[in-house]
Amino acid sequence: GVGKTTVAARLGMCLAAAGERVALADTDFGLNNIDVVCGVEGLIHYDIVDAIEGRCRAKQALVRHPEFSNLFVLASNHTDPYISPQAVRLILDNISHAFDYILIDCPAGIEGGFHRAVAAAEEAIVVTTPHVSALRDADKAISVLKSYRLKSVELVVNMVRGDMIVDGEILSPHEISDILKTPLLGVVPQDDGVFLGERRGAAQKA
Repeated sequence: GVGKTTVAARLGMCLAAAGERVALADTDFGLNNIDVVCGVEGLIHYDIVDAIEGRCRAKQALVRHPEFSNLFVLASNHTDPYISPQAVRLILDNISHAFDYILIDCPAGIEGGFHRAVAAAEEAIVVTTPHVSALRDADKAISVLKSYRLKSVELVVNMVRGDMIVDGEILSPHEISDILKTPLLGVVPQDDGVFLGERRGAAQKA
């Protein structure tokens, strides 16, 4: 609930709008929704599990975003089969030549799905909010990430309210960065428009 999927999707859209070729890969098997956030759920014919199990080629599972020609979505599905980290890595390696960035949407927690996503990554962006429970979870995730040979681990603080920082009700992003001992990559202010926009898009599709 800290906004990992939304941050991944919006970052992918921004990079694509800047001319970069981007793939958004959903590795949250069972609770996948990056296709919904991107508004392409009705365009999915194959997903990453189909590619892994040989029902299609990896590039056939890629769906081009209707508004961003440089943005492609590699969806997951609602089943929860056992998929090895090596299988995910193989699919992403297979398409990597066609993209400048592959953003991997990681499932919540630090269980098997987390390791499956991280094992396929070269860098990590930890998304958190100023809430105490989220900071605790981020600290655990960062500790696990240190066991991987990643090029970088950086932090995005989401849902930040300046008035609450001024009043001393929440920590500032820089204080959070210091506590988690992780470089601050970005700050996303709390904006009800993001939530309302996603609801409006879902209602229009319905």
